Parts: sequence; C-alpha cells; structure tokens
Amino acid sequence: MHLTKEWLHRIQRWESVLWETCYRPLGELTLSGFTTFDHLTADQASHADFSPMPPGTSWGAKWEYGWFKTSLVVPPDAVGQRLVFTAVPAMQDPHPGECLCWANGKEAGSFGWARQFITLSTHALPGTEYHLLMEAYAGHGKLVVDGGPLPFGAERVVDPPSTQCLVGETSFGIWREDIYQLAVDFSTLLDLYKGLDPLSLRVAEIGQGLMQATLIVDPELPDLEYQKSAQIARQQLRPLLACTNGSTAPTLFAFGHAHIDVAWLWPLAETERKIARTIANQLALIDEYPEYIFLQSQPQLYQMLRNKYPDLYERLKDAVSAGRIIADGAMWVEADTNLTSGESLIRQILVGKHFFQGEFGIDSKILWLPDVFGYSGSLPQILRGCGCTGFATQKITWAYHGGEAFPYNTFSWEGIDGTSIPAHIFTDYNSQTRPSALLERWNTRLQMQGINSMILAFGWGDGGGGPTRDHLEFLRRSTDLEGVPRTKFASPSEFFANLPPHAGLPRYVGELYFQAHRGTYTSQSRVKKANRRLEFALREAEFWGSTARILTAHPFTQDSLESAWKTLLLHQFHDILPGSSIQRVYQEAEAVLTSAIEEAEEHARQAASALLVNSSELGSTDNGPITIFNSLSWPRTTIIDHHNEQAEVTIPACGWITIRGDSPAFGMPPIDGFAFGVGATSSARAEPGKLENEFLLARFDDDGRLVNLVEKSSNWEVMDGIGNLFCLYKDVPSAWDAWDIDSIAELQPIDTSEPVHLEVLDPGPLVAQLGLTRSLSNSTITQVITLQRGSRRLEFFTSIDWQEQHKLLKVAFPINIHANEAIHEIQFGHLRRPTHRSRQYDADRFEVCNHKWTALADDQHGAAILNDSKYGLSVDRSTIKLTLLKSAIAPDPHADRGRQSFTYAIYPWVGALAQSRVVQEAYELNIPPLILNGTAKEGSIFQISASNIILDTMKPAEDRSPDLILRLYESVHAATHCILTTSFPVQSATQTNMLEEDIKPLHIHQNKVELTFRPFEIKTIRLKLVDNDLTLSGNTA
Repeated sequence: MHLTKEWLHRIQRWESVLWETCYRPLGELTLSGFTTFDHLTADQASHADFSPMPPGTSWGAKWEYGWFKTSLVVPPDAVGQRLVFTAVPAMQDPHPGECLCWANGKEAGSFGWARQFITLSTHALPGTEYHLLMEAYAGHGKLVVDGGPLPFGAERVVDPPSTQCLVGETSFGIWREDIYQLAVDFSTLLDLYKGLDPLSLRVAEIGQGLMQATLIVDPELPDLEYQKSAQIARQQLRPLLACTNGSTAPTLFAFGHAHIDVAWLWPLAETERKIARTIANQLALIDEYPEYIFLQSQPQLYQMLRNKYPDLYERLKDAVSAGRIIADGAMWVEADTNLTSGESLIRQILVGKHFFQGEFGIDSKILWLPDVFGYSGSLPQILRGCGCTGFATQKITWAYHGGEAFPYNTFSWEGIDGTSIPAHIFTDYNSQTRPSALLERWNTRLQMQGINSMILAFGWGDGGGGPTRDHLEFLRRSTDLEGVPRTKFASPSEFFANLPPHAGLPRYVGELYFQAHRGTYTSQSRVKKANRRLEFALREAEFWGSTARILTAHPFTQDSLESAWKTLLLHQFHDILPGSSIQRVYQEAEAVLTSAIEEAEEHARQAASALLVNSSELGSTDNGPITIFNSLSWPRTTIIDHHNEQAEVTIPACGWITIRGDSPAFGMPPIDGFAFGVGATSSARAEPGKLENEFLLARFDDDGRLVNLVEKSSNWEVMDGIGNLFCLYKDVPSAWDAWDIDSIAELQPIDTSEPVHLEVLDPGPLVAQLGLTRSLSNSTITQVITLQRGSRRLEFFTSIDWQEQHKLLKVAFPINIHANEAIHEIQFGHLRRPTHRSRQYDADRFEVCNHKWTALADDQHGAAILNDSKYGLSVDRSTIKLTLLKSAIAPDPHADRGRQSFTYAIYPWVGALAQSRVVQEAYELNIPPLILNGTAKEGSIFQISASNIILDTMKPAEDRSPDLILRLYESVHAATHCILTTSFPVQSATQTNMLEEDIKPLHIHQNKVELTFRPFEIKTIRLKLVDNDLTLSGNTA
C-alpha cells in the first residue's frame, strides 16, 4: 500500500531512533595528553610526559598534533557484547579532527568526520584491560576551495587562531547489535520504498512491512526487552529482504575504496597519517567481513605506510597476499596526464608496476585514475606498451557547468596512433551503498544501451577512512535484492575481464577532455616550470650518464637517479602539479624539485666531464677549450657565450664538439654591408623597434607589440594583427578558484595601456636583442626579445613580478592563416582541436592544454607558439593566446605571487608541417646544450635518417644488465622507414615493450638498425653492446 504521511513520518522517526540507540554508553573516560609538531611513533609518544586534558581543554596550533591516552577494563555489563569506544580529542568546527587510535599497542582504527566508533572486541571478555593511545590532528584552518567574489580588502583564506580544537567527550559502551542490524534492515527497505515505482506491488509490500515493524519494535522497553522486540521485527521484515532480482538486473562490481589525495588541502606529512588511519580501519573490516575486498592504489602511499608505520604495513601485506586488499592502479601516484611528459607517464607506470611486483608479486594491469582532470590522447598507446589491460575513471562526468555529455561508460578508447584499450567511466569514486545510491549509480549512467555492468567504488575518501560497517551491511542486504542492481565483490581487473570482446565495444577516438578545471593548466606556474625543467634535466642526466658508462665505465646505473625520479613522479600527482593544493604544499614542492633539478644537472655534468680528455685544461684561461654537448637526435646550431665572446657552433646529433677560445667560431665579420629587407646578409641585427636576420623581419611599435613579422623567402606577413599583445582579464571562477577558468573571463578584459620602454640590448651580428620594460596593473614585466642569426625563432624571455589577485594574463598572437583546427603538441605527437565554437563540444574546449608548441597551418605556411613551461592556451579563429599566469586566492591565497620567468617564441615556416622542424625547434627551446671547459674528440653516438623520428630517451636497462634502452617516436603523423646508426659496437638489437620486455629481434648490420614507424608510434629498443670496455677513441664521428 502507499503510505500516508502519518505512517511515513512514523516510520522515519522509528528509523532515526533505531540508529540513535545502537550505542549504549557504560562509562566516561578521562584523557591525558601532550602536543607536538613532530611525527612520532606510538612508542615514542607513549614514553612522553602526559598531562590531564579533560573535556573543554583548548589546544591545537596550526599544523599541530595531539597525543592522548586513556584506559578501561571490561565491566560485567559488557561481557559477551560488542565493546566500542568513542572519542573526540580534537573537536573542530564543523567536524571533529582526524585521529588514529592504538589499542594495546595495535592500530585499531580512526575517528573523524565519517566515523565515530571503534570496536575493541566483538565479544568482550570479562576483566580485559585496554590501553588506548590516540594521535589527533589539530588542522591548519578552514579548508577553502572557492575564491569569490569578495568584498574589497576581504581575505578568503585566513590563518587559524592560536588554538583550534577542544577536547570533547570520550566514553565506552556496548553496541546493541540487534538494534543495529534492524536499523540497517529498516533503512534498506525504506530507501528502496522511496526509490521504486510507487505503483508497484514491491513498494506496497515494503510499506506494509515497515508499518508492521514499527508496531513490533518498542524503543521504550527496558534494554533486553527492546532488543528482543528488534529481533522479532527483523523476523517480520526478512521475507521482504529475501526477494531477488530477475534475469535482466545489471551488475555492479563492488570494492571498498578511499580516494586519498597525496597532497591537496593538507600537506604530505598529514597524508602519511591519512593512509595509516584508512588502512587501520580497513584491516578491522577485513577481519570481520570475509567477503570484503578493498582497493588501494598509489605505491607512494604504500611507501609512506612502510616508512612510518611498519607494523601496520606488514598487516597490509598479509591482506594483499590473502586477496583482501587489491593492490592495483599501475601508476606511482594518480598523476595528472595533461601536463606530465610522455616519458614521465611511462615512468609513472614502470615505477608503479615495479613496486607492486616487488612488494606483493602482483602484475598491476589497470590504470586507476578516478580524479584526474582529463586524459591525454597518448595514453592508450602508453598503457598497452606498459602491459595494462584497462583504464578506469569517473572524473569526466563532472561537467558541473554543463557541456556536451560524454556518450559512453564502457568503450574502446583509441589514441592518437590508433592503439586502443578498454575503458570504463563509472559515476562516483566515493559511493555510498544504500539502495538509493546503488540505483543512482545505475540510473545516472551515460550509456543506455550495450552495457549491463559498472564499477562500484564505495567508501569515504580523503581522510574519511574508507568504508565503514554500514557500507558492508547495506551491501549484504543488496547483493541480489529485488529492485536494485546486483552487487558482487570483485576487483577492477575482474570487471574488465568480464567485458565483451574488445572489438565489440563502442569506439571513442582522441583525448578524454575534461569540461572543467581548465585553470589547472596554468595555476602555480613555478611548480609547472620546475616540473618541465626536472623532466629534461633527468633526460640529460640519463643520456650522458649512459654514454659515459659505456665509453668510460662512469659509475651510472638505473639507481643513480631513483630519488630524483621519485621526487618528480610524486609531484606530478593530480593536485600538486595542476596547482590546486594549499600554500605549504607548494613551498615544500618548490624546494624539493629545485634540489632534484640540481642533482640531475650535476649528474649530467659529471657524466659529460668523464667524456673529456686533457682534463688538465679544465678551468683553464679565457682562451681554453670548451666542449659543447648535444643530446638531441639531430645536429643543432647554437650561439654560445664564452668569456664575453659569442660563437656560432654546430654540434653533431647525439654528440659533442670542442672549440678553443681563439677559434674562428668566436667573433663575426664587421656588420658593414648588412641590408635590412629581403636579400639581407646572413646576420642578425637590431635597431629601435626592429629585429632582422636572413629569414625574418620583425617590427615592434612603441609599446613593444609585434606589428609585423615577415617571412622573407616568401614575403609572407605572418601576423594578422598585433602580436606579443598582453591580455589581462578579471578571473573569478564561480566554483573552484585555482582549478577553473570560466569562459566568462573573456568578457572582462582589463586595460593594459601602461607606459612601455623599448630599447636595443644587442645590435648583432650573431644575436640581436630588444629589451622591454613595462607596468601591467600591479605588476611589472621585463622582456628580452631575441632573434639569432640563422634562426626562424623569435624568442621572448619574460620576467614578471606578479602581484595580482583574481586576474588572468595571456599573450596573443593573431596568425595570418585560416584554419578550422589548431595543432597542439601532446605527449609523443599532436592532436587537432577546433578554432571555432560551432557546436557545444567545440565551445567547451575554449581553454586547452599543449606541451611545447601549438600551431596554425595551411598547406603552404605555418606558425607555432613555442613555450618552455606554459601549458594552457586558447585558440579562437586565427589568434593563439598563450595563458601565462593566473592568480587564484584559494586554496593558496598567495598563488603565483612574486617573480616568474619563462620564455615563449613564435616560429613561422614555409611548407608543410612535416617539413617545418617545429618539433625540433621546441626541443631546442627547452633543452640548452651542455657546455664544459675541456677537450673531447668530436663524437656522435646516434644518427637517425628521418628527421621526424625523435630519440626521446636513452637510459640504462631496468634489469640491471649493461644493455642500453632507447625510446623513439614518430612526431608528425607520417608513416616512416628510417635507419638508426650508432657508433657504439652493438651485438644485438631488440624491440621491447615499454616495460623493456622483448617483443622481437631487430636486424642490425654495421651498427645500423632499420626501423618502421606508423604515425605517432613509440618504439622502445634494447641494444646489447659487444662489451662495455670501450674508449672514447672508439667513438668518433
């Protein structure tokens, strides 16, 4: 029957009272404690001096922790019952602080905003004594993610008071299990009643059963009689819970989950505690519920647990061995995939899989990225190359500002090279398990046909401690309960194994663009620049370290850079690198990334130094020799400064060259006879408002704006308006301050007409430079605008003292090309995105991500904007706007304030994209040659016959053999046959996957290997050398 309001109100009231009366307190507990900023072990804390801290005690400075202890003895009333205790040692507004508890020396669970009770025994024994120890976090103030708008002078993120917490009540008691079980029954059926067709027979029967139950159970009876009435009511409801589904019910593959951000609104030090609290809770549930399994991704978190809580980690390892904790997820951390380089994505999986295999004997095969802000079109090839069999996320469903809905939940995801992998988008990574939640998971699916199953990841994340008993009790009732989807405990890999054959899935091609959080391409620019620098510093260190190891027995192995690599991988976490964490996270990140850069650069210098001969000449006089090293797989011409002299030098591919201070390379003929305009001599020259070389003529107005750029061989005017135009906008996102750029920002431009000073810095002839100084709102900008002899790259080295709030800075270059798509570099290739907003999905992509360049091109011309650390940009019709800086005020109120420096460039060409050299130019902008004092015989260790094949990585083999690993890719979307030549004596060559497992032998003859690439294909090659006893003299060009 359909319930009247009177009956519904009665049933809801009875439901509330059942939950409220599960706990019967038996006694109050008094706490003593102390506070500290240190991360202590339980043993260290237990030997400290404790003082009484009764309820109402105020404590808790910013970042402070409190340790508390108490004890109890099981009283007669609790014998045979479930004994629990509850504590609030850190009462905060609005939630209690998170707290880890040890019972008799063992981590027993945690308290916090999602859990109030810890079970000490399911069947208490008389006279048992429990010694309880707790560590609670005071916090660091109110957690804020939205930024405004704010009244003038107001602050969004403020420091907390000197004390943030009060000690609350602590008690112990019995958990009335019969009452609790009836409460779960009751809520299951009431939830189902509300979620099903009100005209159905099922709803009528549930309503009748709940009415009858309220007439049976009587909370006003004495305790034992109350529990007896609950038992009778449960018997009355049992037939309703025994009804099962028909043959067409969908299946939810369920597992416990606690999404833990490695850093976000808390620092790394607090994450170390969060993982311990979570695992302690989950091990307790695993002990009690034999069907339960829990997914824990991210080896970084396992490592934290191993380092800080070794006993708890050993218990976790036992649970993994028993199949109760699912150790999977593939990557070291759940990394951002928009900004992270291709090689870094491979290392995320390589290092992550090594950890899972080494610690647990598990081959992790599913990439688990539920919360990452979009997914690169290069990922399918990387995943397949790393041995992954599936990809799972849910973030794409977060289109909270609207936009075109994604069409599928389960599909074959095809990347830019044609490689595909099964992919699944579920709809919540912190799901609840009441029937209404299960119905919502299924009913909010994206795909109406061709799907009969989904993933159900349930629990409380980010410090909530994971699933609770409630989650599991509701699932026990809903396994095949009529009216809700079936649930079965199964891992993500089991879900993918249960899918229909890959070929039968719908196909989706390209990136998985996230229609929100577009500001994460720009926020916290210093960390983004450090990330880019460290990626390339590690590349250089591995390249020269591997070379020196082979040629000179230099002590370089795959372990040499392990710490620096793990620093990089950690800080590519999807709330660190994208710029969405609190200030302390970035203060710490900038320090450790800088240190890792210095370490990697020193490795490169030491390795390259080992290649030098005549070392007595190191550090010699002004005229002493210098050696210039080029790790790029093509010869490069560069201009170097040495003792205040400039020299133009061409360095061999993957090689080096030595020049002396008195070499003819230094100095140039007099500038006499240089003529501006078409036909000018091959020199560079600057004069007020003008830069010119043999390829380009650039003119600037008095405000430093680029008004003309002529490609001289074709007399093509590159600009379609004013370039190097700074565009400042009011930027107040309506939801997530550091995460978002709303399209509305374009409608709020800010005047930038402040005075500009432009001057000639270097007249030429090798390097021509103009200097620009200007104010911009509250900030100041200086630029060095450079054009070198023989270069088509006009560079803008930019330094900004950024002092803005809620403003967004872009630099615009309108290009004289009509193209409906812009070409954006991503990892190991590029993709094309619209330059118009004709349909919803076109308009949704008003801000996108690139790596080192974005271009507009037709069949005869092209122009690219290159960068050394800027990822976000917009392209509207013919104008490329590179996003330079953002100034959010939450969660970091000082985000990006202060000095910023970066370089961007415009690079025009004549001809097709495939012949443009834009890929090479972008690499050269980002990787300067390495210059050392001393002599080395000219050498070139690798040459590639096709310019579009890029040697991206050279490294030691992971298996600790003396073999050499090369990673190459095709860069311009052109099927290519080429020859790789090396001056190393090679015994054999093998194509491997990205895990360096052999795929097939390659034919090698006279140190030449023939290779065939499909467009954007990545190849990993293992070279086995004749021996490692080589000398520098055996390696000359």
